[in-house]
Amino acid sequence: MAEMVSDSARQMNPIRHIAHRIQAMLDPTKDTIRALSRIPLGPGDVAVDCGANVGDITDILSRRGATVHAFEPNPNAFARLAARFAKRPHVVCIPKGVAPQAGTAPLFMHVNAPEDPVFWSTGSSLLDFKSNVDTGTFAQVELVDLAEFVLALDSPVKVVKMDIEGVECAVVNRLIDSGAISRIEHLFVETHDHRIPELKAETDALRARVASEKLDAIIDLTWK
Repeated sequence: MAEMVSDSARQMNPIRHIAHRIQAMLDPTKDTIRALSRIPLGPGDVAVDCGANVGDITDILSRRGATVHAFEPNPNAFARLAARFAKRPHVVCIPKGVAPQAGTAPLFMHVNAPEDPVFWSTGSSLLDFKSNVDTGTFAQVELVDLAEFVLALDSPVKVVKMDIEGVECAVVNRLIDSGAISRIEHLFVETHDHRIPELKAETDALRARVASEKLDAIIDLTWK
């Protein structure tokens, strides 16, 4: 999930701070969680969690028996993710990021990562111009071309959740260009133009493209 930390929450003691964030993320009244929960999932279905972090959404998807491919490039978050789902064989935890092309790249850490590298892992990003990252602190991570990954699966994908800290537009455009979007039934995307002004133009262009190509029924750009 995206970083949702208010100034008042930061002033709480650490335990209450974490509890506050978890409650905010998993509040069942949130429209995005309710939309996800309405999608029928079960054994035999495939879901993909892009930017899984420590697995809160992966947990929701996997509890109904779907096979979940959970991508998380931040090594601190991935260690927690892998341990959390070690006993769920239908959850495949992958220590890589998703991108419009495969390769490697630096993943820049949140400026507050030294305080708590797992808690602040939600803010790490492949974008060096994201205002809350430390460009001097990064991990070199592997990247997967999500379109190629989807096209190579034996089954179509029931649902994809994507929160990859600013790289979403490039990845979604690649899914459309490659035709991989036709193998995805529901794609929930958190855009970051509200926090990263440099992304506004390409995000507006993606919204226009989704509307003009009548992909609104598949691609939801309102995930929070």
